Amino acid sequence: MQHTGFRSDDAGATAIEYSIIAAGIAAVIVTSVNLLGGTVSGMYDRVVTALGG
Repeated sequence: MQHTGFRSDDAGATAIEYSIIAAGIAAVIVTSVNLLGGTVSGMYDRVVTALGG
């Protein structure tokens, strides 16, 4: 009994690769938001103060 279809089926491997890529992108986004969050908040506060709010 041969399992020739198993070796040629790459759908599972492709799904895992895409999920790893998505997790990496999510990690970059979370890290960026954490690092830049204070800077953006401070800039927003300065703009509101300058506009008299």
